[in-house]
Amino acid sequence: MGHLSHDEFFIKLADVFSTRKTKGHGAVFLTQKRLSYDQPSKTPSDQQQEEDPLADLHPTQPLPVLVRATNGKGKADRAAKVKLSTVVQPDELEGFYSRYAEVCKAGMSALKPRDRTKRKAKAKKRKGAGTA
Repeated sequence: MGHLSHDEFFIKLADVFSTRKTKGHGAVFLTQKRLSYDQPSKTPSDQQQEEDPLADLHPTQPLPVLVRATNGKGKADRAAKVKLSTVVQPDELEGFYSRYAEVCKAGMSALKPRDRTKRKAKAKKRKGAGTA
């Protein structure tokens, strides 16, 4: 499966969030990394490598970003696993991230805070036992 266009990516990402919301549970994993495979593979000489061992951290031109999303289904639900990805060019980053934030906020609106009462009770019990 190839990379989706930005519009397709946002539509399918919204679907993944809504599916998670209707079932009442589930995870959505969002990852992003710089994409450097279509850059010419130019290996630095030994002298350049000695001068700047981290030369690949500051490329000559901005690199595109690969954004991925998956619904986190494992081996048991392999057929239900959804994998989405899109490539964002450097000049499109600002507009992409503003829309990405909107979709993520809308998808995460139904989240409820974790129940931490058990953790607090354990901590209180330990504190009481330690002072006796």
